[in-house]
Amino acid sequence: MIRALVFDFDGLILDTEEPIYRSWLEVYEAHGEDLPFERWVQIVGSTQAGFHPQHHLEERLGRPLPKEVLDRRIGRRTEMILAQRVLPGVLQRLDEAREMGMKIGVASSSTGEWVRGHLARLGILDRFDCMRCRDDVEHAKPEPDLYVAVIDCLGVSAAEAIAIEDSPNGVTAAKRAGMRCVAIPNNITARLDLSQADLVLRSLAEVTVAQLLERLTRTP
Repeated sequence: MIRALVFDFDGLILDTEEPIYRSWLEVYEAHGEDLPFERWVQIVGSTQAGFHPQHHLEERLGRPLPKEVLDRRIGRRTEMILAQRVLPGVLQRLDEAREMGMKIGVASSSTGEWVRGHLARLGILDRFDCMRCRDDVEHAKPEPDLYVAVIDCLGVSAAEAIAIEDSPNGVTAAKRAGMRCVAIPNNITARLDLSQADLVLRSLAEVTVAQLLERLTRTP
């Protein structure tokens, strides 16, 4: 019996992934450099990868980026994120899960301040029973620590919870925690390999929670 749903945040509840990427892409283009997508995607859904866009660009340029450039980049990121709405189907699935008596959690490789701040701004922070972020565990995704911490907090076993993710790093973390995982790619992660997931959907608007559970039980 499934008793809990655990959501990733970035790129799944709110599309922060593309604004973050676009804001760095603009900086690279302004300096006549290419931002290698294959390097960028290593850090999607994780803080563990070695690629750092600022350090990489500074190495290419042979000098530090001025503070005003970095501040402007953050301003553009914020501007683009604030223009985003909760992604399709998320609110409906949260309501359905609550009506079904399920517990709801968040497992995010971002900081707690980042996740809570956005969820509060969107007016949905109180819909989640438990949240664990990268400052709560020793290792972020793709290690399983975040998911293990959330299901422990929710008081359910890995077999009783489903993870909903958008990135290969997130899917790997959920599977390592022993959970079934649904992947819903966004514009950034649509080009990546999500085949480890038990089910891949285009959007949470595609299925009700009941349909999602039924499709997962049919998955070999």
